[in-house]
Amino acid sequence: MPEPTVGIAADYFQSYSVVGLLAVVGVLFVAVAFGAGRLLRPVVPTPEKLLTYECGVDPVGEGWAHTQVRYYVYAFLYVIFAVDSIFLFPWATVFADPGYGATTLVEMFVFLGFLAVGLLYAYKKGVLSWT
Repeated sequence: MPEPTVGIAADYFQSYSVVGLLAVVGVLFVAVAFGAGRLLRPVVPTPEKLLTYECGVDPVGEGWAHTQVRYYVYAFLYVIFAVDSIFLFPWATVFADPGYGATTLVEMFVFLGFLAVGLLYAYKKGVLSWT
């Protein structure tokens, strides 16, 4: 008589084999699509086709443009506060359940404390001043 844990382990790994097979099929699909595109497209390079452009306008100056880091920092701050708002909704639903009030309240204040420290750090570094 086989052990019951052997059947559970086989079912467990079988479910992961389905996920692995799906991942392999997805990678093969993308590889075949890119390979077919490479084989079927015409290749006629001309100097005009190799010229860098933006929105159909001929380029003026160098092809490289410097982007200031502060724009990335603003995007990063937005992501932080978007994640914060995502965590607030489940917290509010758990907070309403009986027996979880004090624990979830303390956890949320710890979470908001970390966000406040990060925001204070960004303010001290001058990241939040738009110049």
